[in-house]
Amino acid sequence: MRAATLLTCLFLIAPPGPAMADVPLIILDRTQLPFDLGPGHPANNPAKAANSPNAAWNSSGNTANSGAAWENRPTNPANEKRLIITADGGVLGYYATNAGGVLNLFDINGNRIAYRPARGTRSLFTTKGSWCGTVDGNRGGMVLAVTRSCAQAFGR
Repeated sequence: MRAATLLTCLFLIAPPGPAMADVPLIILDRTQLPFDLGPGHPANNPAKAANSPNAAWNSSGNTANSGAAWENRPTNPANEKRLIITADGGVLGYYATNAGGVLNLFDINGNRIAYRPARGTRSLFTTKGSWCGTVDGNRGGMVLAVTRSCAQAFGR
């Protein structure tokens, strides 16, 4: 099954919730993931320099990725429109994009859980650099498909 088809099917079983900007988070079965979306693909490899948590824009040391930055705070009203939700509508956290284009995922307390580098991959990585899942942006919405351990990092 093509990657886009697989994630589109996942999107249909995990509806986006009450607001169009809310993003469903689903648990993926890594063994069922197409090669082009998994960590074995060269673009998605955690060892790739652009995917590293030490790359300037991905780094936890970059203030643009900090939960203390206004754009990333849970108290920022804009983040109320960028929720990460479960299929039953539970809120796990929110997402925000930094000036360099990195997509950051935060739990409800503003702790950075994962990121997607700005270019070259749709993969998500933990703040320590482990492969964590993938992002699909089809149909005008977005779906986060993550490993069970990555989902557990959201504290739920």
